[in-house]
Amino acid sequence: MSATVAFTVPSARGPQPVTVSYARVGAGEPLLLLHGIGHHRQAWDPVVDILAAERDVIAVDLPGFGASPALPDGLAYDLPTTAAVFGALCETLELDRPHVAGNSLGGLLALELGREKLVRSVTALSPAGFWSEAERRYAFGVLLAMRQISRRMPVPLVERLASTAAGRTALTSTIYARPARRSPEAVVAETLALARATGFDQTLRAGGGIRFTDDVPDIPVTVGWGTRDWLLVRRQGVRAKQTIPGARLVRLPGCGHCPMNDDPALVARVILDGSRDATLGGSRDGSRDRSLDGSR
Repeated sequence: MSATVAFTVPSARGPQPVTVSYARVGAGEPLLLLHGIGHHRQAWDPVVDILAAERDVIAVDLPGFGASPALPDGLAYDLPTTAAVFGALCETLELDRPHVAGNSLGGLLALELGREKLVRSVTALSPAGFWSEAERRYAFGVLLAMRQISRRMPVPLVERLASTAAGRTALTSTIYARPARRSPEAVVAETLALARATGFDQTLRAGGGIRFTDDVPDIPVTVGWGTRDWLLVRRQGVRAKQTIPGARLVRLPGCGHCPMNDDPALVARVILDGSRDATLGGSRDGSRDRSLDGSR
């Protein structure tokens, strides 16, 4: 079910109104899904039905992306503000410390929500914030190029490209290892979402100085990294494990930066396993870890 919800978030100028668009399906413990910069909640479509068999799944458009309006002028697109937005969202939707899974920017936000103890488990897929400065500049350069190309292409051209496997590869191979698997309709929609994202520029600027350097103790954390992620290279997963020693680090063979499309069954299993750890009291089965140590 697709819906919108409005609430207020504190700021230096007083409470500010925020509206968020989301889709909700399934039953069970709540699971919040957060997408990456320039994407939209439909990035999770390949795994939603699998997850909904065991979870009450809430896939959210981040403020300024997808169908969610931009933040008001009194709110910044920085990490503390965005975490406060999602804390208020959970309170409004009466989600009592949901599980959370995020990809890229959404993975960074998921970890921040975990650090703030607003959620009961975290699954972060190729999360931002564990880069070197050179790696950050490279990723931001690629993202800016993708944004500029998407804004310059007329819709009929996007539709023609998306209608063929070669065209879908040209449009989305930066984030998918298996871009031809994405449907033409999905590729058109996400290309337009990138072009029209009102929060893109401010979010990217806010991310320039971000490093995630804190542990996330006392809750289960899973970090997954695709072996074919060319945007945030997988050695960043090793840094994530060093920063969060208790995290379960999982290799996602054959997956790119947005692994939900490349291997939906694997990604759904990783998310559900991580949330089951919370149900079992935060236990970790180290034998299931698939180390990324030594990756390049």
